[in-house]
Amino acid sequence: MKLVIGDSKSKKSYQVEIAKENESLLIGKKVKEEFDGSAFGVSGYTLEITGGTDIAGFPMRADVEGPRRKRLLLSNGPGYRQQEKGERNKKIVRGNVISDEISQVNCKVKIAGPVELQSLVGKKEEKTE
Repeated sequence: MKLVIGDSKSKKSYQVEIAKENESLLIGKKVKEEFDGSAFGVSGYTLEITGGTDIAGFPMRADVEGPRRKRLLLSNGPGYRQQEKGERNKKIVRGNVISDEISQVNCKVKIAGPVELQSLVGKKEEKTE
């Protein structure tokens, strides 16, 4: 499972690979729920879940209850982009609860920690001569 952390302060996002033993800390949590980032390498940070995608690429929606997939008639929001005004379409989306079938969890920084986020999870640049 991957954790994508969006930092509104620096306008960057960072991707963290979650270890198998730490995946269970996220399973069962809902979109808009907050959690502590210390188990994922960002100690001191409080993160808020904003969405995600499952193993087939279907996006999570906050207004669909449960961890299941559902086919909905959509006119806007996650999972659908209108081509013309008033257009609606049936699309498959995932519910708002994280399960073991979720491959990516998107979150944003709610409360920042004492250390800068880039130094905790950012890629280390190597200089070659």
